[in-house]
Amino acid sequence: MRRRIYWLLPDLASARRTMDDLLLARIDEKHMHFVGSDSTDLSGLHAANVLQTSDLIPAAQSGLVIGGAVGVLAGVAAALYPIVGDTPQWGVVGVLAVVGGLFGAWSSSMLGSSAPNRRLKRFELAIERGQILLMVDVPRSRLEEVEELLQMRHPEGHFEGVEPAIPAFP
Repeated sequence: MRRRIYWLLPDLASARRTMDDLLLARIDEKHMHFVGSDSTDLSGLHAANVLQTSDLIPAAQSGLVIGGAVGVLAGVAAALYPIVGDTPQWGVVGVLAVVGGLFGAWSSSMLGSSAPNRRLKRFELAIERGQILLMVDVPRSRLEEVEELLQMRHPEGHFEGVEPAIPAFP
């Protein structure tokens, strides 16, 4: 299990030096995610993707649950009042639950991909001012080592906290 360290850097030059130091400390580039304003050119840095910067995953999860529940209710109604035959068609419940869940997850993820990540809300003002947010995912055993490295080598940056557990996807 990994922990996510949030580190706020003042500019691009500092972000590039920080990435170099983390690479020298054997932190893979895929575990570093940089977030800047839309006008900031993050070339040369591993920019955060849509999974880290939007609410796509939580929205898809909510849509799956709500869509599945609506599908179950529609399936029960369809089973109790069958269109074909006189006996209840209970298989329709399962089919509509799956279809409803998939449709709910898909439609909610479309909305969630355009909504900013709730975890990054507190950094919006700093990012708009030109600062760069670094999210680095490290093994629990190396958490203190990486925090100390960042504090020692990059005093211009600000430690902004640690997320207790990183989900498998974002």
